[in-house]
Parts: sequence; structure tokens; C-alpha cells
Amino acid sequence: MLLPLLALALAAVLGAATWVAVAVARSDPGCEPARVIVAASPDIAPAVTRTARDLKLDCVAFDVQARESLQVADELSGTAPRPQAWIPSSTLFLRRADGVPVSGPSVASSPVVLAVAEPIAKGLGWPRKPLTWPEVLGSPGIAAGMPDPVRDPVGVSALLALRDVAGDTTDPTGAYSALLRKFAATTSGATVYPASENAVLRHNAELTAGETALVAAYSPSALSLDYPFVEIAGANEHQGRAVAALKRALLQGSATSTRSGLRAPGGQALRLAETDQRVEAQGQRSAEIPAATEVDKALSQWAGVNVSARAQVLIDVSGSMSAPVPGTGESRLRITLEAAENALHLFKPTSQIRFLAFATKMDGERDYREILPMAPVGDQLAAVDRLRAVRAVPDGQTGLYDSVLDVYRLARKEWAQGKLNLVIVMTDGRNTDPGGVSRENLMAELGKLRDPDRPVPLIAIGIGPEADETELAQIVAPAGGQVFLSRDPAKIGEVFYGALGRIAGAG
Repeated sequence: MLLPLLALALAAVLGAATWVAVAVARSDPGCEPARVIVAASPDIAPAVTRTARDLKLDCVAFDVQARESLQVADELSGTAPRPQAWIPSSTLFLRRADGVPVSGPSVASSPVVLAVAEPIAKGLGWPRKPLTWPEVLGSPGIAAGMPDPVRDPVGVSALLALRDVAGDTTDPTGAYSALLRKFAATTSGATVYPASENAVLRHNAELTAGETALVAAYSPSALSLDYPFVEIAGANEHQGRAVAALKRALLQGSATSTRSGLRAPGGQALRLAETDQRVEAQGQRSAEIPAATEVDKALSQWAGVNVSARAQVLIDVSGSMSAPVPGTGESRLRITLEAAENALHLFKPTSQIRFLAFATKMDGERDYREILPMAPVGDQLAAVDRLRAVRAVPDGQTGLYDSVLDVYRLARKEWAQGKLNLVIVMTDGRNTDPGGVSRENLMAELGKLRDPDRPVPLIAIGIGPEADETELAQIVAPAGGQVFLSRDPAKIGEVFYGALGRIAGAG
């Protein structure tokens, strides 16, 4: 006799919402149905449940459990009971679990998109033209968020796509890091964030009063969710036949009906009776699944740019910094100060920064003075008028060596655990203070101060055609630092942002 679909119930497992759907199929009198557990990503679980119900297999009870893929991966690596089949949202999860195949046939797909709040999308010309990632991320006033890429393959896909967005710039590494810094490590309160196309469709279909609809921006470099089907070792013969039958049905497209909002494995046109115009129904190709080393690199880069910093920023205010920058109507110092101010927005809010100006004899015999004391980014932004008020010292010389040594000692003394401790010096020339420490002694002292267990990179940014790259490279080497040059002072902002990204671990 044909038994009905028993239930579609909501349960809580480890704090995560978990849908459990049981489809009990036809059985002979006295038959004890074989229970077949299928763990499926919540977004595909309803379609898998319908498919299991429609199979009408004799003496089989499919238990389709909507389970977060990361949770299942962790449980498969432990001693928890194992399902007979698993459909995670992405092949990337298969690499995180023990005792499962590293790949499986895809039964559906959903592109990873940038979900853009509809008012912002309209401001960028949508729907007259489709949105692009570079256009969205380059627009002012957005609040960009990122789902945790360690836990969510949507985040990994976005990191890889963003790398291609930055690939056409003159400094791809620096541009990539600056791009990542636009993203808060959360989607809460964001007006732009990576999401699956399916999540955008569900959000728009379930809008409540006060919520904003989302528009999808697509990228050919984004890796789609691919929903691989894998069989888990340990099934008996009866369970194995049922799993094989479910797999065949799903591969024939039963999970990509008009009700699911999912695409076929190849990204074919979205099969919706009434397509939400905020997504693109035509076919969308996915990027290739990257090697594990590429994923690890992307995660390391993301972690690097999200480290809070404790930075000492030394700005050259010698006489040469008053030189005009052709085509701008501004001096080297003014453009440098603007770059420093703008860079405050690239630091995490939990970062702390001190600004100092140096020339010669700025504070008695000392070649530098403090502009803004060590304080969180928010405090510095509130006091930015003091930074803007800095002026070059007429005929002032460049007391580079003494200033660097003293401030480096200060940074070592104030070293903070769990932060990116660094000293940044921005100068347009070479040391011209004959009464100060020699280059050899500076390098020797920096070498003594260096501690691999408490690193303080020394970063030199050379501004303009007179910046001495050789000298700067020599003085940063003992501290494990790097040199960045902006021969065109008008481009100091771009160089500064690139430097921040590289030293934060994205290089």
C-alpha cells in the first residue's frame, strides 16, 4: 500500500535551523522499510525531499535532513552517525570531511552573485543596464559585507572573483588588498554582499515590511555552488540501491524544477515560471573549482587584510615637500596628507594609529613631533583637522635616520599582541641631517631591535623623483620591511593603499 509523506518538520541542531523531511515509500505487508538518511544543504533539501517521495521505492524510507554543510563536514570527521548520502552546497566542503569522496556529480547549481540593495542598483543605472562587480564596488556610499569564507563557500567564491576584478590594475596585489578592505567581515547591515542567486531569489520572495529587495550582479570569475552528490561508505545493499536510484533521479534534473530556484549543473537558464527580474534568467557559467592551494591562499589574504593594526606613521615635512605636483594645484605634502587621511578608512576600526611629522629640530633637538597621538581609527577621523593643518618646514632638512630609529624603538616598546605592528615612513628624499646617526649605525641598531617573535615591519614609501630607492631599501632591510615608490606624487594614494595590503599578508 502507498503510505503518505509523513512530515516536514523544523528542528534545531547545534543552534542551526534544520529541516527534516521523511518520505516513506511503498512497502509489502510485514516489510521493515530500510531507512536511508540523506544530508542535504537546506537550499536543496526541499527538492531532494520531493524527488525521494516521487521515487515510490518498495520498502524504503528516505530521511532527508536539511543540514548546514559545514556541520555535516565536521561530523563526518568525527564519530557521529553517518548518512548514506550527502549533498553539500559546494564541492569545497568535501575537502573538509574525512572518509568521503573528494568529488561527486553535481545535481544542481546556483551562481554566486553580488547582492545589491535595489535603491543602490537603481542609482547605478539598473535595470537599463546590468550591474558589474567593478562598477558596484567602485561606487561611493556602499556598505560591503562578506560571509565568513572559512565557513561559507560563497565567501571563497567572492574572494576569487574579487582577485580577478583587481587583475586589470597596475598593481593587482595592492588593488586586491584595497578591494578586500572595503568588506566588513559580516553581512549584517551591508547594502552589498556576496550571496548565492538562490538566496537572492528566496530573500525577494519572502520580503516583509521594511525590507529592501536585492538585485544580483554577476561575474564570470565567481565559482557557483555546485551541490555534489556523494555516497557515504557503510550503506547496506538495500540502502545502496535506494541511494543509487535517488542519485539517478536528481541527475535527470528533478532538483532544478521551477519550484527550487536552482539551475541545472551547467548553469543553464533559470527555470522559473515567473522569473524575478532582479536576477538574470539566462545561462551563467561557473569558474573552475580551484586547487586547494588557491583556496588556502585566498583565505590567508582575507585573514591578512582583516588584522587590526597598531601603526606609527611618519610623514616628511621637510622643505622639499612643499614642491607643487604638476597638474594638481597641490603640494607633495598636501597630497601625502590626503592619502594618509583616506587610508584611515582602510584600517579596521579596531586599529590604532599615531601620526608624526619629521624634518630637523622639530621639537627641540628632536627631528620629529607628534601630530596625533596613538588612538583608534574613529578618534583619528574625528581629529583629522589637525592632520590637515600640518605644513612643510621652510628650508627644513630631512632628519630621516634619527626619526626612523626613535619611532621604531617606540613601536617595539609599545608592541601589541594580536595586532599588525608596523612603522610607515613617507618621504620624498634622502637623509640630509649631517649631525644625526649614520646609515650604518641605523641599520645596525634596527637589526638589534628586530625580534621575529614580535615583528614590527618598517615600511618606506618614497614620493616623487628624488626619493632614493637604494637608501630606503637599505634601511628597511634589517627590520624585515619593504619599499614602495610613487614617482608620480599624484599617485601616492594608490601606492599607500597597495602598501597596506601587501604588508597585511596579501602579497
